[in-house]
Amino acid sequence: MSAVPGRAPVLGLDTLVRFRRGPGPATAPRRLAVPDGMTAPLGCDAVAVPAGLGPQVMPRLPRVGCVYADETHWWWLVPSDSDYALEWPAPAYYATGALVPDSPRAPDLIHRPDGTLPYTPPLPLYLTLCRLTGTAPTWSRPVSA
Repeated sequence: MSAVPGRAPVLGLDTLVRFRRGPGPATAPRRLAVPDGMTAPLGCDAVAVPAGLGPQVMPRLPRVGCVYADETHWWWLVPSDSDYALEWPAPAYYATGALVPDSPRAPDLIHRPDGTLPYTPPLPLYLTLCRLTGTAPTWSRPVSA
């Protein structure tokens, strides 16, 4: 690296390859843990919504499984592959493997259902999110040729 008076130093290729894009080091994704005493025979994925939408979703569901929350999102555990043939409406986020991305710590468990299954039924959750976001369910959208 050589410096020219009055100009910024010239960076060599060796220096440039060490730079990273983004604001800083990313944290590893964290998996939402199934509470002790519960089993997840169908595997676990999760559906997240912004924290402001979470309280609107809860009372509209016929059954609520494990729900986790942090400052920015609420997360519902659903059986694996609950995204099959569904486009979850924005701003919902579908997390395969119940992995919470870019979180310094795991969200807190705020609701635990009775029984041993941690799941919220995915279709009522999907339809509730469609209604709250004004999105037509996947199967009712027009098909283009």
